[in-house]
Amino acid sequence: MPDTDKTSAIDNSTITPTVPLTFAEEVVQLQQRISQTDMPDDLKQKAMAMVARLERIQEAENFSVEFDRTAHYIDWITSLPWTARSEDNLDLAKTREVFEKHHYGMQEIKERFLEYVSILKLRASQSNNKVLHAPVLLLVGLAGTGKTTFAYSLADAMNRKLVRIPFGGLSSARDLRGQSRLHMESEPGYIMKSLRKAGVRNPIILVDEIDRVSDSTRGEIMGVLLELLDPEQNIAFSDYYIDYPFNLSEAIFIATANNTEKVATAVLDRLEVIPMPSYTDEEKFHIGKDYLLPKALEESGLDASVITIDDDIWRNVIRPMGFDAGIRTLSRTIQYIVRRVAKLVVEGKLQTIHLTKENVKEYLPT
Repeated sequence: MPDTDKTSAIDNSTITPTVPLTFAEEVVQLQQRISQTDMPDDLKQKAMAMVARLERIQEAENFSVEFDRTAHYIDWITSLPWTARSEDNLDLAKTREVFEKHHYGMQEIKERFLEYVSILKLRASQSNNKVLHAPVLLLVGLAGTGKTTFAYSLADAMNRKLVRIPFGGLSSARDLRGQSRLHMESEPGYIMKSLRKAGVRNPIILVDEIDRVSDSTRGEIMGVLLELLDPEQNIAFSDYYIDYPFNLSEAIFIATANNTEKVATAVLDRLEVIPMPSYTDEEKFHIGKDYLLPKALEESGLDASVITIDDDIWRNVIRPMGFDAGIRTLSRTIQYIVRRVAKLVVEGKLQTIHLTKENVKEYLPT
């Protein structure tokens, strides 16, 4: 009979207990983070003074709250990319290749982005400090016409990080600019959060759907947006939580909107509007056949040869329920077809499928 006491015993000698840091050790850690971060000298001095104050008030009744608040602030300012930046790739051939890979048709839009990169390259060759004050493009079009994906393609071509700020969910200008540290549970705004996520001071910042903010807060949000997009103002953007100006002049801003009716005139004056046309059925045919279907098959784990679709029935796939300006409905329809086929393959009911006029309705959403 086994010795249950021995077999169930745990060798505590192999476990290293976690020893909490002392206050002095935590202070040293904060000081090290501050000193090792390449931030402006006056902000570094301010942060060191905040830590020194903690040492003076450590016997106070509210010390724990004050310590947590200070440590949170120092974590933020030492995590922002004050000097870190990515190197631009302004190769026109690479840019053309990326846009051709990800977008079918839209030749006028592609040419506009090629012109955009060309101007950036010329300015970079003439600028001593290499700071590119790029014009701000506003892509305007119906849902699904590719506004957001063009911004992602530009980031890919230029080798820049991209961060997206959805304006559709903003309830207050504080969402963008943060809230003062005097308030409990205060946080930086989306701008600083995006920069921290990007890890560089020169990302592409996609301000998405700027026409979708609520009417009650539109004025104040447009005021912050104006400051972000104006090169005379964004060199010293101030987040209320960080409480120190951050230079956004190296960031490239791309904006999108469904229409311009609800965008403030002062903001529009600083934007170059690029209308995004609706896709034709011919364009959707090539996008569906050459881009969306192969992608959906790959994501589902099916071989590219499992589904073949006759060219003459793509119209049924493109317009199962009427006209759509973008390609989101087409994408969802193709995903539906692929999911349905994947289930039949797993059940052993078929190995390949050829969609024709006779059987296509069996695989389309109803």
